[in-house]
Amino acid sequence: MLEELAALVVPPRCAACGAPGRRAAGVLCGDCRRALPWLGVATCARCALPLPHVARCPASDAPFHAAWSAVAYEGAARDVLHALKFAAARPLADVMAAQIAAGAPRHLLAPGAIVVSVPAHPVRRRGRGFDPAELLARAVARRSGLPLHRALRRGGARSRQLGASRELRLQAGRLGFAARGPSPAQVVLVDDVHTTGATLSACATALRDAGAQRVVAVTWARTL
Repeated sequence: MLEELAALVVPPRCAACGAPGRRAAGVLCGDCRRALPWLGVATCARCALPLPHVARCPASDAPFHAAWSAVAYEGAARDVLHALKFAAARPLADVMAAQIAAGAPRHLLAPGAIVVSVPAHPVRRRGRGFDPAELLARAVARRSGLPLHRALRRGGARSRQLGASRELRLQAGRLGFAARGPSPAQVVLVDDVHTTGATLSACATALRDAGAQRVVAVTWARTL
């Protein structure tokens, strides 16, 4: 009742576009949901890019075994991710996780796997007050029924991936990920966006060095 009264005084707004609406508080309005650029089924199982490839698969030598993403990182999807990461629209993580759980191939979220998030740098986590990828991973674990494990830690100098060139992103040793201990054998590695694959590869390498036998990378968005 109080929420209904509050909505009459201050109408809730869509977290992505800011449009007012009764069902948009902290989440997405209907227009933004309909505008999401779904990737569909014709994507590469290794790199998550649409098929056919215009060149060699960029993940052919990647340390992760498979990759999947729900949407292309453009348009409404870009607005959604920016709202989560830079406007602290945390309820969006559950919306994104629901779309991952509903759309991901069943063999990627199969029983026996453990969900692991790509950890943010501690400085960035303190600045935001939360870790977007961890929120997403927690929601994916809850919706898929898989356990969640904090298997990775991140250290070293803070390296900003957003806006970095492909060459810089792929620079050896730029990303300081390490396993916290022995890794689960089957890992679902969760992050918000898959760009060059550098972050996912660094995490998968750390997990495999710690004993992981299979690492699949699942993200909400994929840069085309």
